[in-house]
Amino acid sequence: MARMAHADDFALSRVTPDAQKHWFGIAVQRFGQVSALSQFLLGATLGYAMTFSEAFLALLLGSIILEVIMCIVGIIGQKEGLNTALLARWTGFGEIGASLVGLAIGISLIGWFGIQSAISAESLDSLLPGLMPMWAWSLLFGLAVTAIVAVGFVGMQWLANITVPLFLVLVGWSIITELSNHSIGDLITSPAPGPTMSVWQGTAIVAGGLIVGAIITADMTRFNRSKADVVKQTVVGVSLGEFVIGLSGVLLAHAAQSGNIVAIVTSSVGLVGLIIVITGTLKINDWNLYSSTLGLVNFISTAFGKNLHRVSTTIVLGVVGSILAAAGILSQFTGFLIILGVVFPPIAGIMVAEYFIVRRWRGELDASRAEGRLPATAPRLVPVTLVVWLVSALVGYFVTWGIPAISSLVLSIVLYTVAGKLGWVRGVGEATTAQVPVRDAAPVAS
Repeated sequence: MARMAHADDFALSRVTPDAQKHWFGIAVQRFGQVSALSQFLLGATLGYAMTFSEAFLALLLGSIILEVIMCIVGIIGQKEGLNTALLARWTGFGEIGASLVGLAIGISLIGWFGIQSAISAESLDSLLPGLMPMWAWSLLFGLAVTAIVAVGFVGMQWLANITVPLFLVLVGWSIITELSNHSIGDLITSPAPGPTMSVWQGTAIVAGGLIVGAIITADMTRFNRSKADVVKQTVVGVSLGEFVIGLSGVLLAHAAQSGNIVAIVTSSVGLVGLIIVITGTLKINDWNLYSSTLGLVNFISTAFGKNLHRVSTTIVLGVVGSILAAAGILSQFTGFLIILGVVFPPIAGIMVAEYFIVRRWRGELDASRAEGRLPATAPRLVPVTLVVWLVSALVGYFVTWGIPAISSLVLSIVLYTVAGKLGWVRGVGEATTAQVPVRDAAPVAS
């Protein structure tokens, strides 16, 4: 039992100091998460519908939104040493609310897992037609990622150290090859090749493209050693990933007059394009599956009182995500991002408002952190939180003025803070927290 939490990557416990990592290694994973093929796809989506300057502005605004959320939520995760779904129990949601957060994270990231697997399957099928059906490519790729994630954080770090540099080198080659036939000046000043969208719509898509990654950033930053490390890896990783890969996708869309980034990359550089697709999707898909697993483990623990093992849960979800890829989830990409862009920001808003402003359960976190354990109890339900979450998401979805992700985020902070000042933030019922044993270690540092 002594090594249980280590072996299961602290799915239901605090990360111990001996398991924390140097910031640079985690920054490589963050950069790999942002500089994946999905950013190419996002950049091409913007480039097909916007001018270069409009796309640049959308990427800038979207990146600022993401970095602010990532830094604040990431610092909470680093200080507490807890993953997002577990942390939510004491940051406004209670056990039931946290289980819903975990379930929402699990479902959305399995959707992302399916999107990434579908991208890989599409490119593999186009380069090797007739060898295998699309559904088989999806399953093959998905199961390969599943095997890596089953190993845990160590296996994912190993993958990042290989795929991130390789992906960047190959992307550079692809960009130079395709853009050498065009005038960069003409591409920068050319009109959008497809149906247009506004900067605000583009910003919402950029924010939606990584908003779940921002909300679950504690899953990564709980392994950091300091708050400064969280900020460094976030600013460097997100900025480089969004602008280098995103703007490259914009230029390629203008050059090819198409938003189909898979067709652009694979047609321009053939086999190298295939390797780009594989390396680009491997590094983001492992985090999709990893955090989806943590979310589901926490949901089952709360809803049914059963502690699932992370490895077996990973395998089940990996198969489900691969099946979704085979079912054609890629066709819903843009709509999927817009929905994520308004549903998930309120989660971060509520967590931030509770942890830094209302502080209804902050004392319990502080006391238990000093002893390296979880709080002994958690509120079973916090009704006002669910109301704030629902209202903020609906406002973000239906009020189209401005940037929906920002609207829903800010509104959730304001509503939860007001509710706290009025004394409405109260737990209904109390649940005893299961303490997962960890090997001998000092308390998590504050």
